[in-house]
Amino acid sequence: MKTTFAALVAATITMAAPAMADLTVPNLSYRTGPYAANGIPYADGFNDYFTLLNERDGGIGGEKVQVPECETAYNTEKGVECYEATKGQAALAYNPLSTGITYQLIPKVTADKHVLYTPGYGRTSAANGKVFEWVFNYPANYWDGASVAIKYLLSQNGDDLKGKKIALVYHNSAYGKEPIRTLEELSKKHGFELSTIPVDHPGQEQKSQWLQIRRDKPDYVIMYGWGVMNQVAVQEAVNIKFPMENFIGIWWSGSENDVGPAGEGANGYKSISFHGVGSNFPVYADLQKYVFDAGKAAGPADELGTVLYSRGMYAAMIISEAIREAQTMAGHSAVTPEEVRDGFEHLNLTEERLTELGLPGFAQPIAATCEDHGGPGSAIMLQWDAVAKTWGPVSDWITADADVIDPLIAEDSAAFAAESGIAERCN
Repeated sequence: MKTTFAALVAATITMAAPAMADLTVPNLSYRTGPYAANGIPYADGFNDYFTLLNERDGGIGGEKVQVPECETAYNTEKGVECYEATKGQAALAYNPLSTGITYQLIPKVTADKHVLYTPGYGRTSAANGKVFEWVFNYPANYWDGASVAIKYLLSQNGDDLKGKKIALVYHNSAYGKEPIRTLEELSKKHGFELSTIPVDHPGQEQKSQWLQIRRDKPDYVIMYGWGVMNQVAVQEAVNIKFPMENFIGIWWSGSENDVGPAGEGANGYKSISFHGVGSNFPVYADLQKYVFDAGKAAGPADELGTVLYSRGMYAAMIISEAIREAQTMAGHSAVTPEEVRDGFEHLNLTEERLTELGLPGFAQPIAATCEDHGGPGSAIMLQWDAVAKTWGPVSDWITADADVIDPLIAEDSAAFAAESGIAERCN
């Protein structure tokens, strides 16, 4: 008898899930396929934070958290199958770590009334809560990232980029194409020359792209890559002797996996991030004690504090705080998906609360509203030290240019609302 993919998904979820938990937050992960090296630490950080809450605190508000994991292989069709297989479990929030999957899930979660949380990825205009009721992408989005990179370069050039040449090397997908419009608008505003250079999935072949860069001699290269594409791009930049300090990645092009293979050649490479780096935050001591030392970690101990592990942990922390807010608002602990949506929309993550969570200074505060599902739009610039094998900040928090970003979000979300027959809310 032929076994359907949906049946396999259901079997996998059943085997992976702890029994009879009270709150369900599926982990749509990818531990296989060309992007597994990046998907694995993210999924482990996501799982481990909920394990920490269960083991240390007894869950959230006295309710244990179930995290059924479903393998998507970064494949849009499989991601949708995973959603369909888990939505009946009263899933409180989805975080698929894929822009392609996100685009397909937006109409589904809207119809089914489930939260879609896409920190730093997905559809940028979902930051407009007046149109996207069930989608949240705080603390920052792809367009914010492009603006932060340009604002950093302005700070390095006396606030003048006129006549400078900037190349965008991007994953030739919905994800990689996201910043193009923003960079075009920023080039008009600041007078730099923009060139766009696509790299086809999965990104192992880039000789022609970097020969073009060697020929055109851009002053700076910005990269929107993922997985092996990042490693190849960094090595190709080394090969043509492009100055690493002038090579900047979006946050999905700034992990240890991306620079490690190039060795000392990657020294000086830069990437922006919407959260801190390193394992010196107090929460990591708790993860070590309650999760790793207890033998309950999802992955190896050397992941602790790495960029992608921390990013998965950050996503889980935001979801848990939204659930906690929902419990407070609803007056009971066994909250529903609709109540959790209210928690996301009223999230007030202050510096004081971050400190209580063991994450002082780790990220920017978030004060969500009905209109604002996008957050502060801030990031820091990091630089890779190949000798110490660590990322370190080389800027303060930089906030995106709202004068450029906000009209683009309004335009794109209005087009989506018209196409989908959605009336604006929050009036």
